[in-house]
Amino acid sequence: MEWIPARLRRGRAVVPVVRLSGVIGAVTPLRPGMSLAGVARMLERAFAVKNAKAVALVINSPGGSPVQSRQIYLRIRQLAEEKKLPVLVFVEDVAASGGYMIACAGDEIFCDPSSIMGSIGVVGGSFGFQELIKKIGVERRLYTAGAHKAMLDPFLPENPDDVSRLKALQREIHDIFIALVKGSRGARLKGADDLLFTGEYWAGDTSVSLGLADAIGDLRSTLRARYGEKVQTPLIAPASGMLSGLLGRRSPGAMSMWENTANLPEELISALESRAIWAKFGF
Repeated sequence: MEWIPARLRRGRAVVPVVRLSGVIGAVTPLRPGMSLAGVARMLERAFAVKNAKAVALVINSPGGSPVQSRQIYLRIRQLAEEKKLPVLVFVEDVAASGGYMIACAGDEIFCDPSSIMGSIGVVGGSFGFQELIKKIGVERRLYTAGAHKAMLDPFLPENPDDVSRLKALQREIHDIFIALVKGSRGARLKGADDLLFTGEYWAGDTSVSLGLADAIGDLRSTLRARYGEKVQTPLIAPASGMLSGLLGRRSPGAMSMWENTANLPEELISALESRAIWAKFGF
């Protein structure tokens, strides 16, 4: 038996673990973010593990793209239903905004007392440079076909009609987010809508009291208590290294040195945006 991989030995429960971390959807050459394309294979491998009793997801994300968040959520639920396996989510530092949307794919959500959860809302931002370009003597020349093609252009004065359209779009996306949370958490939610869905976020104990999470608990202790001291928890890691490169599967956002150099200004902006998203939650 000692020559047989631990996860294949009879009598031992197996719970594969997948880590989902980082800003969602911010895929750039030097700073790849989390996307369905980047995590789909890991999820499929986790749910395909023989003799698995459940699949554990370790989440640490401040959010990002609502589209990628929902697509990852849907893939997890599809695999869980196909394989008839429960999904246990363990929140590390943050599961906020899109990160919490993904966490809702779990049948149960566990967190640390200091974990930050929630931020169920939609945010968008920009800058206004119209006064700056006047000072430095730059003339803005913009040509469009379509009355709203230049909507929210940062080099033009803010248009109240454009802001109204943006807010309407945000409300639509927010409603989708709210429906997903309600559909996933159901009667476990204990707070009123005007508390839970304002974009506010909370620490672990309060999150549990509001029904955003089910209990305080860490992965090792929780799985041992549920499946026994000898439970196996193989980590399902993304493909990497030479073989991945030979097969033509470069990591998300991977580019050549020259491509990276050409995109350094965009990378700097991306890094600052990513840092700002994490900083919102104190990290």
